[in-house]
Amino acid sequence: MQSGSWSGRRAWLWCGSALAVFLATQAYAADVPAAADAPPEPTGVAEVVVTAVNETRSTVAMESEQIQRVLPGASPLKAIQFLPGVIYRTADPWGNNEQNLSLFVHGFSTQQLGYTLDGVPLGDQQYGNYNGLSVSRAISSENVARVSLSSGAGSLGVASTSNLGGAIETFSREPSAEQNLNLRQTLGSYEANRTFARVDTGQLAGGWRGYISYLHQDQQAWDFNGHQRGHQINLKVVRDDSHGTLTFYADWQQKVEPNEDSTAFGNAQTAAARNFTPYTRPFIYPDMAACTSRLTGGPGTPPPAEGNNFSNCFSAAQREDILSYLRYEWRLAENLTWTNTVYYHYNYGRGIVAGPVNTAGLPALFATYYPNLVVGSATSTATLTNIVNLFGGSGNAVRTTEYRINRGGVLSNLEWQLGSHQIEAGVWFEHNEPAQHRVWYPMSQANNNLTPYDVPRGPKALTQYAAEFYVNDIQLYIQDQWRVLPNLLLQAGVKSSLQDANGKFPVNQRNLPTVAVPVQYPTGSIESNEWFLPQAGLLWDATENEQVFVNVQKNMRQFIPYGAGSGFYGFSAWSLGTQSAFDLFKETVDPETSWTYEAGLRTRRNLALGPVTGLDGQVTVYHVNFRDRLLNIAPYNFINPAPAILANVGGVTTDGIDVAGTLSFGEHLHLYNAVSYNKSKYDSDYQSGTTVVNGVSTPVTVATSGKQVPLTPTWMNKTILRFDMGRFEAALSGDYIGKRYVTYLNDLSVDSTFTVDLQASYRFELSDGPVKNLRLSVNVTNLTDETGVSTAAVTGNSGGYAAFPLAPRMGFITLEADF
Repeated sequence: MQSGSWSGRRAWLWCGSALAVFLATQAYAADVPAAADAPPEPTGVAEVVVTAVNETRSTVAMESEQIQRVLPGASPLKAIQFLPGVIYRTADPWGNNEQNLSLFVHGFSTQQLGYTLDGVPLGDQQYGNYNGLSVSRAISSENVARVSLSSGAGSLGVASTSNLGGAIETFSREPSAEQNLNLRQTLGSYEANRTFARVDTGQLAGGWRGYISYLHQDQQAWDFNGHQRGHQINLKVVRDDSHGTLTFYADWQQKVEPNEDSTAFGNAQTAAARNFTPYTRPFIYPDMAACTSRLTGGPGTPPPAEGNNFSNCFSAAQREDILSYLRYEWRLAENLTWTNTVYYHYNYGRGIVAGPVNTAGLPALFATYYPNLVVGSATSTATLTNIVNLFGGSGNAVRTTEYRINRGGVLSNLEWQLGSHQIEAGVWFEHNEPAQHRVWYPMSQANNNLTPYDVPRGPKALTQYAAEFYVNDIQLYIQDQWRVLPNLLLQAGVKSSLQDANGKFPVNQRNLPTVAVPVQYPTGSIESNEWFLPQAGLLWDATENEQVFVNVQKNMRQFIPYGAGSGFYGFSAWSLGTQSAFDLFKETVDPETSWTYEAGLRTRRNLALGPVTGLDGQVTVYHVNFRDRLLNIAPYNFINPAPAILANVGGVTTDGIDVAGTLSFGEHLHLYNAVSYNKSKYDSDYQSGTTVVNGVSTPVTVATSGKQVPLTPTWMNKTILRFDMGRFEAALSGDYIGKRYVTYLNDLSVDSTFTVDLQASYRFELSDGPVKNLRLSVNVTNLTDETGVSTAAVTGNSGGYAAFPLAPRMGFITLEADF
């Protein structure tokens, strides 16, 4: 995984993608009638949040206008935080920072949901991803047409191996039928600077239309002196002819995000530092001299009162992606359409941490690779001095976790309208070759110009491990929607999820000779096939204004093929510390599954109740049986892992209700509110290790039965009050998240939070000159400057946790113009 040749490969991949679309489209360059204009762009709707109709499951969406109202350039996932049953938190106001991202839907976490862009799979969104990329890296926010959430029961055709709890589908905007140049400039707090430009070709001869856009964003982190920077290019080309529609999409992005660490509380922190709990975790950079001078606990050692990871010089996530797809929607007959998509995604990135050599058990790790450095013990002054010298003399070392994703796939879908039956069938195949390396570099006093934005070069001190995987995923589905009566629709279908994953470690973990149970990451393959995942639904148009829906669906989450990092990124069999633990996993562990039952009522009415003139809303009740929950039931140290056991530890039963709707007060005032109740309880206790009582080895029982799933609040409320009058509009948005438990035994919790955002804009309509539209927007996030926990992490059964803080109040101004 050397990065030196990646810039060249990137250029060839980008040029190759452009050449591919040119050659492919020439095959359809015969004379064809001019295509009809593309569908008009969204111009806003009376509803603040759109409730999907004609769906047998709960589906809500946010259109492009509302996404940009949240904050111009906001991530589509940031926008869905206002949908019922959703928690979404990051450290930055745009929702783009991935290191401390927190997303929960009806008790399911980020890695238990499915994500797509125009149907192309985006993986499970985990940090240090192995099978995809974040939505904001796949498409610039300004090019998003809408984002929809199917909570609990995603469509059978969603290409995902992780959609236990539903699916989030993002759709790119279509090229405009009119020539246009769109420019947007955002400036704001902490030196925020976001520049976006998009050129639409308009309708061209032969049915062609397309656009290309460029995005640059730079903002200083609010709690330390580091800039989160990125560039992104999107290209979309569409051609309509008498036989179908050809679409090509390409995305390239490169970004660097310096990160902060969470604050550890209670027994998640070292004993000497239990009371050291600052609100933020600012890094020392760019004061490089202080990176060394603050190591006052001994050679390469931070002050004992600050504990692990509180004296890091800096940390950063560096990511570069190219994603493209080519799709042809072929209208074989008036009632028969066959759509085929081929896609490709390449990612090369790394996570970087520069910090003290004597923290989190690092001396013992280094001693396994350089035993000649040990004098007495791994933490003696003489040994630490030797380790400091090994890493350049500053007392710090640079750790990189390097990632590679190299995946491609095919999606094929057939839709057939046969009388009262709408039959749909499809297949998804993906081959992926992800890899992860852990490498350590010196950080010398003479070379203190290293920054979070640099790729570490030069001689390596050691390669801790290197993992490589070969993964094939296949998904098949078929369904029928039968219009039994004009007002009654039945839907039934089934899908199959098949995975074959093979992992190996060309460079494996080393161990001291004194280690009783050596850590050796396993090699091997795992097949996990579930052929029968059914779904059934009913949709009844009870009146002209009301729909009743009922849905039941079984979902499955495939095992994670990831090497050595599962303590932080998820749970992976290849992160187990011995071959025997891996073999035991293959024999005894089943993939996580869930049965989701939901029923609801939708309504859309014009009213005459005094000031209330309209209602658009939905009530959903749901019940989920989550089975075979996976848990690492032995302590796990992400830096220097020890042998562990990964096992099924029971299930979770969830019951909940979402009530959401938009009230209209005439044409100019709309109030959206969503109330969510969720009770997610563990079904049973589980056993973790043993203890000796009176000379007898006794299993240790962890009493989780009846406990609420951590990080999932019982109550949430979302509110948006929007006013528009002519060219002026304003919105006030509130997001209430109730108390969240942060341990499995529910002995610790974080307080509820209520954040408020403000938005206002004015559109100037110009009749003369080159400017067609001009819009000025002002946004204030966290208007009341609320403090509290944004994202929390469960670090144990009881007594301790880690947390990130809420970002403070920030203000932004955006100028948008069309030419």
